[in-house]
Amino acid sequence: MTPLNDGDAPAPLTPPDDAANFGVSQVSGSAQQQAIAPSPFVADPAAPAPPVYADAPPPGSSASIDQPLFANYAQPPVRRPVRIPHFGHLLLLSLLIVGVFCIVVIALGLASYFHLFGLRFSAISATDVGFNLAFEAVLYFGTFGLALWVFPMIWNEGYFAGLQWRGDVARSKFWLLLSIAAFCFGLAILDQVVLPGPANAPIDKMISSPGAAWLMFAFGVTVAPFFEEMLFRGFLLPALCTAFDWIGEKIRHASPLPLDADGHPQWSMPAMVVGSLVTSLPFALLHREQQGNSLGPFLLLIVISTILCAVRLKTRSLAASTLVHASYNFLLFMVELAVTGGFRHFDKM
Repeated sequence: MTPLNDGDAPAPLTPPDDAANFGVSQVSGSAQQQAIAPSPFVADPAAPAPPVYADAPPPGSSASIDQPLFANYAQPPVRRPVRIPHFGHLLLLSLLIVGVFCIVVIALGLASYFHLFGLRFSAISATDVGFNLAFEAVLYFGTFGLALWVFPMIWNEGYFAGLQWRGDVARSKFWLLLSIAAFCFGLAILDQVVLPGPANAPIDKMISSPGAAWLMFAFGVTVAPFFEEMLFRGFLLPALCTAFDWIGEKIRHASPLPLDADGHPQWSMPAMVVGSLVTSLPFALLHREQQGNSLGPFLLLIVISTILCAVRLKTRSLAASTLVHASYNFLLFMVELAVTGGFRHFDKM
């Protein structure tokens, strides 16, 4: 044992070389392990990429951020566009006409029973122009008023827009449409020469007085063309064309024709031909009794109606066919006006 001197300081304790090397290697080894070990915040390039689905938006896009949870279930189902007017709309219009007709008949029956306004059915003649035109006007305007209210709610668009009225097309083609009306008037003159109608047709008896003639003139060039075109070329013709194409699509398992830029249906050529011919038959039958059930005027009305259908389909404007119809009637009445000297000499007809 070596004694300690008071003047000597103790020597510092130094670790052996092995211990020093062990500490340094331990520290450097832990740092290397931390550098080699994968960080939970950095993607491992060796790891497999997550699956990408076909309907998934690209990573980082706004759609992948803003799209709500269960977005596919939140979206409404895709529905096929409805082609209007179709046969269901035509049936609804028919029900409106029947309903208004029944109301008018009941009202007239009550008025006749209680002698209101001096009305008596027994005193009304079948050729009474005032009564017949008043009845038709009430029927037309009553149905029209209901249609203006009902159909926009079904179509989700305006009544005239759904029927493709398109008055601007009629204005832009005004002179062309007048020339078509003049052509129809020429066909009427030719028909009168080749297949003349009866001498005393019921319509001739209805305009045997100046007042009745002027009333028929005003009604025939305004109210009648407007409502007849609305029924036959506005509802019946599109419904027939759509039904024809729909049946063909079901038979051939084909896709429907796309709608036009305004959302209205387009039809095939066979559908338009068949629809025009079928539409023309009831149109001619409607006026058959006025012409004394004569063959010549009946065939003429079928041809005129087919031309009106062609105008409606070609221009896609109900106003265009209405203008041709009204102009044709105007020319017919102008001839009678000139022949009778202003509806005064009916013996010259």
